[in-house]
Order: sequence, then structure tokens, then C-alpha cells
Amino acid sequence: MKIIGVLGGMSWESTQVYYQLMNQEVRRRLGGAHSAEILLYSVDFDRIEKLQHAGEWALLTREMIAGARRLQRGGADFLVIATNTMHLMADEVAEASGLEVLHIADVTAQEIKKAGLGRVGLLGTRFTMEQPFMRQRLESHGLEVLVPDADDRELVHRVIYEELVQGVIREESRQAYRQVIERLVRRGAEGVILGCTEIGLLIGDKDASVPVFDTTRIHATAAVERALAG
Repeated sequence: MKIIGVLGGMSWESTQVYYQLMNQEVRRRLGGAHSAEILLYSVDFDRIEKLQHAGEWALLTREMIAGARRLQRGGADFLVIATNTMHLMADEVAEASGLEVLHIADVTAQEIKKAGLGRVGLLGTRFTMEQPFMRQRLESHGLEVLVPDADDRELVHRVIYEELVQGVIREESRQAYRQVIERLVRRGAEGVILGCTEIGLLIGDKDASVPVFDTTRIHATAAVERALAG
């Protein structure tokens, strides 16, 4: 089994889900008392969040590279960046650390294509929805990607940072997300990507009239597949 290096803590609310899912998937595949071999470096998200909203992406890239190098020195065989937004610097992290980064958009696109879908809605932080790094990576797999309108993007972003990363789950926010999803469906979305690793804490399959693709679950499962590939 290869050692999965997890660059996490962004936020820890979703990183703990990654840890649980990866261990559950190893046990499902191997049985017995098997569990995943994981190295985790978890950052202080308060610092990261402030730099994100200040637009300090160069500093954030250095933070991510430093974390990845710690995991490389610890013996990780490949990296999982346990957040969608920080895949903005995935290529730089891979180059600087010398480790493969299992890209969250690539494995998500593969699942969407397996489902036979071509046009999907993308929910995430404002950075993920508005900057091109995630959409372009998905589009490189032949997908058409729709994002919510400006008001809906602001709502989705606010709920992530003011509620979900702090472990707060509100029914009114769930209802608001359902409405955002339905507006994407009316625009032609055949499925919806939960493109922030915390959104799966709030929204699931039953909350949409189209298939839901939870990037946390997809990414964690793909990491185990990679670790067991030999």
C-alpha cells in the first residue's frame, strides 16, 4: 500500500471526512482490520482564509509547497490536497515537492463521464467558481461547466466560510443551496459538482433533482485506488 500524503486543515471539518472515508474504503476493499496508510499535514486555516480573501495567492502557494515538502520528507508517495480551492496551485506544488498531486478535478471529471453526463453545475468558494483553474481542468475532459449567477455565488461562498468551515449546519442554508442547484438545472445542468470539500456536510443526493458529485468522497476514494494500485 502506498502512503497517502494529505495536505489538509482547509478546513479540518472536511479533512476529518477525508480521513474517515479513506480508511473506510481501504477496509471495504481489503477487509479485516486494514486501514489506510496516511501522512497528514494540517494547516491553521485562519491564516489561510485571511490570505485567500486578501488575494495573496503567491504567499498561499509558498504555504502549500512548504506543507507538501513536509509530507515528502515524511515519506508520502503521492499527495492529496484536501480542498478544491487550493488546487489553484496544484501544478506548482507537484513540481516543487517532486510528488504526484492527485487532482480533484480530474477524478471528478472521470466520475461525471462514467455517468454519461456532459453539462454540469459547479458549486464552491467564490474563488473556485470565478477563477478558471477548476473550470478549465474540468473542461479539458470535454465537460461543459455552469456556475451560479453573482448573487448565488455570493450566497454559496458565504455559507461555506461563515457556517460550514466552522461546523455550523443550518436548514435554511440547505434550502438556499437547493434553490441554487435548481436554478442551475433550469439552465441545463445535468448534474451538480459539490466543488468545495465542506459542501457535502450540507448537501447530498436527496437535495437535487439531478446527480450530485461530491468531490470529497470522489477524491478520497480515488486516493485509495491510487494507493492500492501497486
